[in-house]
Amino acid sequence: MTRNGHIGWRVAAVVAFAGTAALAVTLTHAPDSPPVSRPNAVCPTSGVQAWLGAPGTAATGTEGTGTRAAGATLYTLEFTNVSHRACSLYGYPEVSAYVASQASSAAIRDSSVRPRPVTLEPGATAHSVLRVADTIADTGSSRPTACDQVTAEELRVTFPDQARSAFLAVHIPMCSRKGHLSLSVQAIQARPGIPGYTMP
Repeated sequence: MTRNGHIGWRVAAVVAFAGTAALAVTLTHAPDSPPVSRPNAVCPTSGVQAWLGAPGTAATGTEGTGTRAAGATLYTLEFTNVSHRACSLYGYPEVSAYVASQASSAAIRDSSVRPRPVTLEPGATAHSVLRVADTIADTGSSRPTACDQVTAEELRVTFPDQARSAFLAVHIPMCSRKGHLSLSVQAIQARPGIPGYTMP
């Protein structure tokens, strides 16, 4: 091979090596994949205001009166995002009633409504239906059918994935018999916000 041939071969080798190195650097510094979209953070207890309403009465502002149903009174537990960030709720709240500072049996889960993720923008409200079983016979008799009637003065509500609870002052008639399943609660659902409520 001639001198010029040796030089040409070396030049070609150097060019090929440089190209390979440049390709390796390019692949190493390739743009990262687009970030995966993540759901909003779980609503913390400190960022949610819980209050008691009744189905179909939120627009009139008649909170806490309850709505009659077959063998029960229905209430709505309202959950309003009072923080300045969007957050999410999913699943069932844990609910217990307090009578004379004593906790009742916890509410059982009413599976008639399928749990769905609910995103709460600042000022938005979600709700869960709370069913309180009757303690008085539907026949009009004032005699309790299975237990004495007492009045729950407070509800303890724990949001999904939270350890800290919220407490609501209430006035709800309940059964006093130990082990009686007076309460049931549905999964959290979306609903309009509190009438007249604006973020400060």
